Amino acid sequence: MAAKMLPDPASLLLRLVTLLLLLLSQAEARSFVVDRLHDRFLLNGVPFRYVSGSLHYFRVPRVLWADRLLKMRLSGLNAVQFYVPWNYHEPEPGVYNFNGSRDLIAFLDEATRVNLLVILRPGPYICAEWEMGGLPSWLLRKPNIHLRTSDPAFLSAVDSWFKVLLPKIYPYLYHNGGNIISIQVENEYGSYRACDYKYMRHLAGLFRTLLGDEILLFTTDGPQGLRCGSLQGLYTTIDFGPADNMTRIFSLLRDYEPHGPLVNSEYYTGWLDYWGQNHSMRTSSAIAQGLEKMLRIGASVNMYMFHGGTNFGYWNGADEKGRFLPITTSYDYDAPISEAGDLTPKLFAIRSVISKFQEIPLGPLPPPSPKMKLGPLTMNLDGNLLSFLDFLCPHGPIRSVLPLTFEAVKQDHGFMLYRTYLTYTIVEPTAFWVPNNGIHDRAYVMVDGVFKGVLERNLKHELYLTGKVGAKLDILLENMGRLSFGSNHSDFKGLLEPPLLGQTILTEWMMFPLKVDKLVRWWFPLQLTKRAQPQASSGPAFYSTTFSVLGKLGDTFLYLPGWTKGQVWINGFNLGRYWTKRGPQQTLYVPRLLLFGRSTNKITLLELENVPHEPQIQFLDTPILNSTFHWGYTYFLSETQGSYEPMELSGH
Repeated sequence: MAAKMLPDPASLLLRLVTLLLLLLSQAEARSFVVDRLHDRFLLNGVPFRYVSGSLHYFRVPRVLWADRLLKMRLSGLNAVQFYVPWNYHEPEPGVYNFNGSRDLIAFLDEATRVNLLVILRPGPYICAEWEMGGLPSWLLRKPNIHLRTSDPAFLSAVDSWFKVLLPKIYPYLYHNGGNIISIQVENEYGSYRACDYKYMRHLAGLFRTLLGDEILLFTTDGPQGLRCGSLQGLYTTIDFGPADNMTRIFSLLRDYEPHGPLVNSEYYTGWLDYWGQNHSMRTSSAIAQGLEKMLRIGASVNMYMFHGGTNFGYWNGADEKGRFLPITTSYDYDAPISEAGDLTPKLFAIRSVISKFQEIPLGPLPPPSPKMKLGPLTMNLDGNLLSFLDFLCPHGPIRSVLPLTFEAVKQDHGFMLYRTYLTYTIVEPTAFWVPNNGIHDRAYVMVDGVFKGVLERNLKHELYLTGKVGAKLDILLENMGRLSFGSNHSDFKGLLEPPLLGQTILTEWMMFPLKVDKLVRWWFPLQLTKRAQPQASSGPAFYSTTFSVLGKLGDTFLYLPGWTKGQVWINGFNLGRYWTKRGPQQTLYVPRLLLFGRSTNKITLLELENVPHEPQIQFLDTPILNSTFHWGYTYFLSETQGSYEPMELSGH
């Protein structure tokens, strides 16, 4: 048997050097640039077109990121686009949180694992139908600040934030070996009437200083926003939906970006929902046809949204279109991947179109996640909200002659109780009201603990009260989410003006910033003494029950038939707002990861108005997202001052 020949050391060294040079050349070749001569992108020097979809990591529990991203990749996408909400990561000035579901780097890593490139949109303003458009509410502690302008107070906060965020993502830029191919500066700034070019130039300079010159920076605007939203040195892109005239809009884009690839950065696969309006839906055929038209002319496209997710907790935003329009807890968006992560017919229609232009990854698409039913379950009264005031505000009230806003007392989200005492007897029903639409956003009014009714921003402006001298007047104020689009003014919360009783200004107020989540998460599990009345009364009150899941755990949808409006927690997790009486959303998505399979689960409700005769809830195996009770809404509006006219809801 012949002896094996050992490789020549010189030959082996040559091979190693050759391999090293090859790796170095490949590393040097990593680039993503605009080829203006041929109206296209180049990825590593090769013509490239992205077909992307939007997914927001902050609307999806972390353990589900991999599942959602894999489904996007298997749909034929080669990129994912997402925002970074500043207020999600900097809850207080100089206090940063990138842990758990806020771990941005972990999300980038998950995208890399499924071979998705990243289009990053760090703001500072993001819209996204998110609380205050992603800007932290603590900015409003300076009441005269001018947001999204070159106001030094705003720029100072922006600079501090980006000096933390952008160095974190720098290693993940594509030319550095990461997966981020482009970064958006601001967001639809042309729709913001400030039109402050100095502000946009400041942002562009800051991004270049912190990220370098190689990364592609771009802007996104609607067709009417290009004049103020575009900036020389930033690549201009546009957004529009399937019902819009593609040829006309891309022609308009060419006025601002004569050469380079055409890009639709937000091709709308569905639309957001407002409380009191119908669930938005767009047909699969319209979405697929519009997508094919864009791909046929070589455009790059991002589909907004590809998976919407959920506005858990208090994170929903609001629009202002003639009046205040808070956004629902569900952000299903009628997207190709449903809120629960299931593939829809719209996804298969989109996948079929993409397959005509580029290869689709091999492998079967995942089936729907297991779903489960449970109930009905009877809820038990824990007590009215006022009876827990010592636990909700353990440090006691803040006192002021005139009422203070949420921002003035550093209450970012949720609820605050305002209290004063009547200084004279009111025998005849007398109007209780707040001038200048000063209720932001809903006020639940009680006299000596008895619920009297609701005042609501833009819709219900007065109640008629009676009471004896010394009677306790409590007003529970709910922040329904700060404006994320449609306004140039800051959206302060609470009582913005002193309330009046008749023509008398009410003074000497106590403000109780309520820590409701802490009560539910920490105090209730300690089995606080029940303070319930003999029977459930109307007005803000806590209800709870426990339950076990005897079979296999599955995703489910919480249904609250007959309940009015409130907040719900499962095992201490703030699932979000329900508003059964107004709709359209009737169920809340409950991921199975929130439930315990072998131990007791607890659900807690804060019902703000009225409880059904039988206070029961159910868990369903299908969602109900389109069931607006118009009769109830019309009845409610009939009590308001002024007329109500239907609104056009197309476009931001």
